[in-house]
Amino acid sequence: VQLQASGGGLVQAGGSLRLSCTASGRSFSGYSVGWFRQVPGKEREFVAGIRWPGSIKYADSLKDRFTVSRDSAKNAILLQMNSVKPEDTAVYYCAADRSLISSRLAYAQDYDYWGQGTQVTVSS
Repeated sequence: VQLQASGGGLVQAGGSLRLSCTASGRSFSGYSVGWFRQVPGKEREFVAGIRWPGSIKYADSLKDRFTVSRDSAKNAILLQMNSVKPEDTAVYYCAADRSLISSRLAYAQDYDYWGQGTQVTVSS
């Protein structure tokens, strides 16, 4: 499964950004998908995950500002980022796996497939 994360860019603090994760040539039916982010020198951090068919988990610190959802028409997993802050600056990755249970959505090591990442930069 080849994943493609897109939608990153430069945004001012307080603004919004929507990231999209797509899978080449297939849908996400049956897959759990997670969003992670990473800054240089730090470990990859869990952002949000959505388990097939629909249970959702968020990082506690982000759940009031970020929303993950499925766009079945576009075969995409979306991450809506609102009220962004400079500390949200990172490379954002999407990942997928067929067999994750809800309690494992936050664990990067449990995902089999990863996209290449999209840079999000929030200016102050």
